[in-house]
Amino acid sequence: MKRGRTGEYRVTVIGGEKVRAFVPQPLPPRPPLDLSGLRSRRLEQATLGLGRLDSVTLLLPDPDIFLYAYVRREALLSSQIEGTQSSLSDLLLFELEGAPGVPFDDVVEVSNYAAALEHGLNRLGEGFPLSNRLIREMHGILLSQGRGSEKSPGEFRRTQNWIGGTRPGNAVFVPPPPDAVENCMAALERFLHEENSPYPALVRAALAHVQFETIHPFLDGNGRIGRLLIAFILHHQGILKKPLLYLSLYFKQHRSEYYRLLDLVRTDGDWEAWLDFFLEGVIQTAQNAVETAQRLVLLFQEDAKKVGAVGRSAGSVLRVFHVLCRRPLLTLNEGVRQTGLTFPAVAKSMETLVSLGIAREVTGKQRNRVFAYDRYLAILNEGTEPL
Repeated sequence: MKRGRTGEYRVTVIGGEKVRAFVPQPLPPRPPLDLSGLRSRRLEQATLGLGRLDSVTLLLPDPDIFLYAYVRREALLSSQIEGTQSSLSDLLLFELEGAPGVPFDDVVEVSNYAAALEHGLNRLGEGFPLSNRLIREMHGILLSQGRGSEKSPGEFRRTQNWIGGTRPGNAVFVPPPPDAVENCMAALERFLHEENSPYPALVRAALAHVQFETIHPFLDGNGRIGRLLIAFILHHQGILKKPLLYLSLYFKQHRSEYYRLLDLVRTDGDWEAWLDFFLEGVIQTAQNAVETAQRLVLLFQEDAKKVGAVGRSAGSVLRVFHVLCRRPLLTLNEGVRQTGLTFPAVAKSMETLVSLGIAREVTGKQRNRVFAYDRYLAILNEGTEPL
């Protein structure tokens, strides 16, 4: 449905140039969304997909194993959209002990994202509301070090930003002027907490993501926080016990269509076209996440059987193996910390895992060796090739 422009242009002067900054109307859209027909069936499919995703964690012996790895995969994908060239192995090595030869800014950027996500989860778990304050806290962690750390971490912007072009005067899109940001974000927060909303949480997440990206409240990191917001809304509304729905891979694979539809909402008010795209992404992403979890369950079961067949040392080897399931890149010292076993016991257990084809030493060194759970990493790495 084409409602016309969903905001107003405010003309300001920046650097001697007149600039048209776009200030969006508060949510929800008017007239209301058309959720009938095919769109209704797609919404039902997406909701069922989220239900399956929520229940798949029951298959896992430790749901946090999947969450740890999946969060880091999402951190990598979301950061790649912004141009980082890090890999999942880079991130896992960096978190172990700092990896020599890894581009510092790129890997720190991804690590910050994972830390921001985990901070948000912990705060929600403590009963803290999904709010602008929490969004700012997460942003502060996201830009705490490395690239962007000079761009007001944790603070809404006080200067004009823009998307595309070299300055506001030739930009593809100019978000609201800085004096409008607080009011725009306050209206978005009210929408998120509206108790009598006619829309289910999934639709509200779709609407809120566009609104956040249109407001672009920070000087840097808006895309990453905006993508996180989707998962946090669904988690906060009780749709997902664990925030396992991350659309970064879908957005990465359909970048041009994603940006086209955001613009279409602003210029034509076609929220339905965006919602169709978003729901298709939810359906695909939820299904892929379920399949990934199922594949990991089978992998862990198969390899645990191999370990169980080694005889008397199986108990110690299993303890090291379970740590590898949580951390698919592992040093022997970290294995000692995680298992409580002696260094010789961990080293011998790791040798057994290597002989079984489960683990592989990746440094080629005699000291400070790192072991990889290759088949696990291969599953996680699907779709994470840098752009």
